[in-house]
Amino acid sequence: MQSIRSLLLTAAGIAFTLMALVFTASLGLALAGIATVLLIGSAISARLSPKPVRATANRAPRQQQREPRIWNDGRGTIIDL
Repeated sequence: MQSIRSLLLTAAGIAFTLMALVFTASLGLALAGIATVLLIGSAISARLSPKPVRATANRAPRQQQREPRIWNDGRGTIIDL
């Protein structure tokens, strides 16, 4: 009787362990699949979105630039940009 009970408990323990292993593996595969789908979607989205363009300031030629005028009127220095 003891050996039958021990055999049944061992079989139940092994079955529970295998069930937990299958559940964990399937959950891991599901999470990996979701992560893969999100990664592919992100890559496609980045490829389809327009690339940013750097803004540059147009610099005027040297002759057209105004030189700042600086003078002192006796009460303080005046700087005209």
